[in-house]
Amino acid sequence: MTLRDKINASLKDAMKAKEADRLSTLRLINAAIKDRDIAARGEGEEGLVPDEVVLAILGKMVKQRQESARAYDEAGRLELAEKERAEIAVIEEFLPRQLSEAEVEKAVSQAIAETDANSIRDMGRVMAALKGRYTGRMDFGRVGPLVRERLS
Repeated sequence: MTLRDKINASLKDAMKAKEADRLSTLRLINAAIKDRDIAARGEGEEGLVPDEVVLAILGKMVKQRQESARAYDEAGRLELAEKERAEIAVIEEFLPRQLSEAEVEKAVSQAIAETDANSIRDMGRVMAALKGRYTGRMDFGRVGPLVRERLS
């Protein structure tokens, strides 16, 4: 069962259970995926985007909501921040388990060894290797500085 199928099944279940907030979030996910499908067709690709792209979309959606929740907290809009966090919980149901700090450290070391990286110039290759293997399982915004530190 593809990730897209799991999302659609959850959407149907939310409709049957009349869970309005969950349904709304699942519809947002579907809309983002369909937007990416349309953009891919414009670029000459055929069919539906693969699960790796769907994972990237979901990761981006989580990051956007985290930033919004932080902004709402700072502005004292706690009810809106809670709504964003509830959406994050729904989106994260479809993401694979996030790697722990120790697992991230090990993955970075392994990627550096595999790509024979030895200077900051090789950072792009290391990050590409990590993204290819761990999309949706680690926060690349936090991994980038770690890779840079290791290559310096």
